[in-house]
Amino acid sequence: MSELVPPKQAAKLQNALLDYLTTTFALSDADAQRALDEFLRDPDEGIFKGPYLRTRMPFAPAPRYSADELEWMPENFTPYGHQARAFTRLNSALGRPRPTLVTTGTGSGKTEAFLLPILDHVIRARRNGVTGVKGLILYPMNALANDQAQRLAHLISTDKQLAEVTAAIYTGENGATRTIVSKDGLITDRTVIRDDAPRHPAHQL
Repeated sequence: MSELVPPKQAAKLQNALLDYLTTTFALSDADAQRALDEFLRDPDEGIFKGPYLRTRMPFAPAPRYSADELEWMPENFTPYGHQARAFTRLNSALGRPRPTLVTTGTGSGKTEAFLLPILDHVIRARRNGVTGVKGLILYPMNALANDQAQRLAHLISTDKQLAEVTAAIYTGENGATRTIVSKDGLITDRTVIRDDAPRHPAHQL
């Protein structure tokens, strides 16, 4: 397990890169070669800085009273404070959702801050007999869209309350064609997305 300690791994990577540089760019002049090697390995003036370790306090959990802002949330899900504040702004049961910008650290649940209110809205709309597309989520890169789509597919396919929710992913990539949401992923069939989705009796995401 000690081999996974970040500072040790960083040192190994630095030494390997230094060996590569001093071998690839070997100089015929011994003094020049020594000066280059000393420069590269200098802890203050060399090419490497760090590694730096960042410590931070854990994200603050939401107060108990705010954990029930949404009618639906995943089982055993306890929101952070910033998520609960986002839920208050985006919860359609409280009125028209307001424009909201969430900026916080990596791994703090920014996706859940907007995705859970959307799913909560879809469930409530279905219960009230309201059909049609309920949300459109845009991502700047296919890799990010695919990752988030897999998370959404897992949610829908494992939660009974989301069983009738349909969702699709539309990118320029070619891949498996799916007409239903399953643990394998979201709908990708473009005929379903373009033609059937707006008139599908189930609710669209």
